[in-house]
Parts: sequence; structure tokens; C-alpha cells
Amino acid sequence: MKLDVDVLRYLSKDDFRVLTSVEMGMRNHEIVPVELIGRIACLKHGGTYKVLKNLLKHKLVHHDSSKYDGFRLTYLGYDFLAIKTLVNRGVFASIGRQIGVGKESDIYEVATEDGTILAMKLHRLGRVSFRAVKAKRDYLQHRSSYNWLYLSRLAALKEFAFMKALEENGFPVPNAVDCNRHCVIMGLVQGYSLVQVKEIQNPDIVFETIIGLVVRLAEVGLIHCDFNEFNIMIDDDEKVTMIDFPQMVSVNHRNAEMYFDRDVECIYKFFRRRFNLDEDENERPTFSSMIKPVDSLDKQLAASGFTKKDNEAIEKFIEGEMNEEINSDDEGCLPNDENDANVNNMNSLHLEDEEDNEDTPIEPGTEDPESKEDEDDDEDTSSEADTEDPELLKRLNKQRRHAIKAAQGGTKKAVFSRNSYKDKGHKKSQSSKVLKKQMADW
Repeated sequence: MKLDVDVLRYLSKDDFRVLTSVEMGMRNHEIVPVELIGRIACLKHGGTYKVLKNLLKHKLVHHDSSKYDGFRLTYLGYDFLAIKTLVNRGVFASIGRQIGVGKESDIYEVATEDGTILAMKLHRLGRVSFRAVKAKRDYLQHRSSYNWLYLSRLAALKEFAFMKALEENGFPVPNAVDCNRHCVIMGLVQGYSLVQVKEIQNPDIVFETIIGLVVRLAEVGLIHCDFNEFNIMIDDDEKVTMIDFPQMVSVNHRNAEMYFDRDVECIYKFFRRRFNLDEDENERPTFSSMIKPVDSLDKQLAASGFTKKDNEAIEKFIEGEMNEEINSDDEGCLPNDENDANVNNMNSLHLEDEEDNEDTPIEPGTEDPESKEDEDDDEDTSSEADTEDPELLKRLNKQRRHAIKAAQGGTKKAVFSRNSYKDKGHKKSQSSKVLKKQMADW
């Protein structure tokens, strides 16, 4: 969609108020009902409909009445909201020509009050040429529902975070200025895309510089995943600059080695084809030879493949090693949690054996299994009988056995309660809930 900023100067505060209302309504609605837009905008009676008609004329919103009367934002309306916010912040004052078009973004020139030229990148995920983003990128993570505006916003935030971190760590990237919604403002790189360059004075030096950037990224825990001649800028002094970072992943990603090898192969293939550069394949960097420091950027930025859950697991592992060093004298002893688990398992096995004994028939001359269990329980609780009522302990042990039988479905007699007639369908009776609670207490 072409960005026509001439309309922007004629939009009023009410227009932007209604646009913002549609954006807020799209958090929970794919198509925002007109009544909801009116309640959020809080304009005078009938004013919301008049503003929506004006926005619809300029294609800032889309009308849909298939299921109910509602509107949704278009990319042009989302552009105007982001541009208005950045202009109010004083990030830039004017918009110039379009300088780049990609499969998932448009790039324009913008100028500040003092005449400094910057680059504005508008993410436009959802184009026909790039609609497999949900399968190729992990912006959604565990979410199942999405819209393209939300995905574009996530991509912009991710790119801005990576660009800012790489700039602070000395990598040749554009200067990250600001970010709002799906719009990223960055410094304008003075140079050309490497795919447009036909001749280079020192192709060997440029090649080594580019391969060195791939290696440096891996050493700080990141992989570009799209490091090719289209995302490398070079100026007249043969200074190299990296661009395009939304797809970067961590070295701990399950496909990290494949992405790393693909980036290296793209650089080798391009220089071999364009500049007839024959490099020694034995000197090609490999993913296994990369040094992965503990404090790396993928952890700081929570890059794909390294989440907060992974970080917590590492911290627990480190704490476990420290505990093992402290308790190194007590060899063969398990931690308290493992001991408790083993004791519980032994109790459960003992009770299961008792259940098996109850099911077996009683032969003449043998003792009653139930009386034997009661005697065993009395022996086990003999140490507690000094301070508690033996009759109470005996009754509690019997309830515990019945509770375990009820949970395992092995009781011979059905236990009925006064409220059992109220149970319908697959609902459990009140007595089974009480028995399970008693079993959990034991």
C-alpha cells in the first residue's frame, strides 16, 4: 500500500481519536463493532459515524458487515498512528521518498528539524509474497490467534532491540533511534547494497570482514539467519554495515547450526560467483568451533531458542553444583526431595501389596488379612501412640486405605453419600472428594 502522507495534514484530533479507538478494540476483536468504537472514542452523539465515514474514504479503516457492522485498521491507518506519535515525540518532522521495498517492509527517508536524514522502516507482514511468517518465525510463541498488524509490531520491536544491543557492542549496524508500533527509525546508511556492487578493489579484505562478522555474532550468542548480499551495505571506502535483524535467533536454537552454515555458504557462494574468489574450504568456520561465552546477547534479549525458562534452568543447575560441592563428604546420600519421593513410593507400594492381599481368599488356619493390616498399622504407629489416641490413629489408617482404593478404583463396595443422588453425568460424588483430600493429607 502506498504511503500518501498528504492526507495526514488534514486529519483532526477526532480522526486520530477514532483511529486509536479502533486500534484498542482490535485487541479483542478482529472486526471492532461500531458501538464499541463509539464507547471508546466518547465523541458527541453521531460524531463517531461521521469520523468513520471520513476515515473510510481515505482507506484508513476497512468496513465489514458480513457478521455485524464493524471496522478494522488498515496498514495505512496503522502507519498514520505510528507517524503521528513519532512526530509528537520530535523524532522527525517530514517524510521524503521511498528508498527500499522488501518482502516484509517498506523504507522511507525522513528528516528531523535540523535537516538530519534518517530512515523509517515500516514492517508490513502479511503480503502475498511472505504469508508463511507464522511457520517461519516465532513471534507468536504459544499464541494461536493473531493478525498481521500485531505480527508487524512484534517484528519491529524485535529488530529495534537487536539493533540497539548490537550497536552498543561495537557491531557495524545502523544507529537505532526510536520505535513505535510497527515503525522503526534508524540512521541512514551511506552506501549501496552488496548485490548492486560489481567491482571491489579489495575483495579479499571485504570477504574476511563479512565472515568475521558472522563469527563475531555467533561468539556473542546470535545468528543472523538471513546474512546475504541483500542485507549487507558497503560504502565507497568499502566499509561494511549489517541490516535487517527481525529473524535473528540464539545459538541455542534447535536449528542454529543449519542457519549458521547457511549464512556462511551464502557469503562463499556470492564472492565465488561475483568476484571469482576461491577460498580454502578447510578454513571455513564451523558452528562447533565457535566459542560460546556464558554472558551473551541471546540471554539478554531472550532471543529465539533461549527463553527465560532456559535461564532459570541454568541457574538451578549452577545452584545444584554448588550444593554438591558443599555436601561432597556425604557420598551416596540423596537430596531431601529424592528421599521424600522414595519414601512415598515405598508407602504406595506397601499399600498396593495390602490391597492385593485383601483380594485373595482366606484359607482355613490363616489369619484375617484385615486384622493383620490393623496390627501392622498399630506397630508402625507405636511411636506416635504415646502422644496420640491409638483408636484415632487406627481409624485414620483405615480411612487412608479406603481413600487409596477409591482413587485407584479397586474398592469392592461402592461408597454412597447423602448427596449422591445429586450427581449427574461424570461428576464425582462428595464422598470421593473427601476421601481424595484425606489421601492427599497422608
